Amino acid sequence: MKSIALDKGYKYEHDADVKERILLVRRVLTDKQHIKTVAQELHKSRAWAYKWYKRYNDKGIEGLKNKPRSGRPSLLKHDLMIKIRKELEDSDTGWDFRQIMDIIQKRTGVKYHEVHISIDCCTNGALHKRYLRRDL
Repeated sequence: MKSIALDKGYKYEHDADVKERILLVRRVLTDKQHIKTVAQELHKSRAWAYKWYKRYNDKGIEGLKNKPRSGRPSLLKHDLMIKIRKELEDSDTGWDFRQIMDIIQKRTGVKYHEVHISIDCCTNGALHKRYLRRDL
C-alpha cells in the first residue's frame, strides 16, 4: 500500500530533491534497507536521511516537500506594484531601468538600486521593458 503511494508520488513529482527523498523512504520501507546504507548510496549524511524519514513518518509525502520560506518582506504594497507593472506593460515604448526607478520612487517613495532591476530583452536585442526582480 505505502509502496504504491510512494511510486505514484515519485512518478508525478517534478522537484528532483523531493524525488530523492521519496526514493530514500521507499528504499527504507519497501526494500527494507537500513537508512544508513541508503544515505551512503545517495551520498547524503545520516542526519539528512533521518530528518526526511522522520518528516515522512510525521506528515506523509507532503512532509517531503520543502516548506515555504518567508524571506524579506517587500517595502511596497502588492496592489501598488501591480498598478505600476500594468502601466509599464501598457506602454508601447521601452523603459530604461532609471526611468522605472524614478516612477517607483515618485509613486511610492521607495528607491531601489539598479542592481535590483531585472532586464527583459525583446527582439533585435533592444531593451524593451525592465522590472523589479522580486516585486513585479
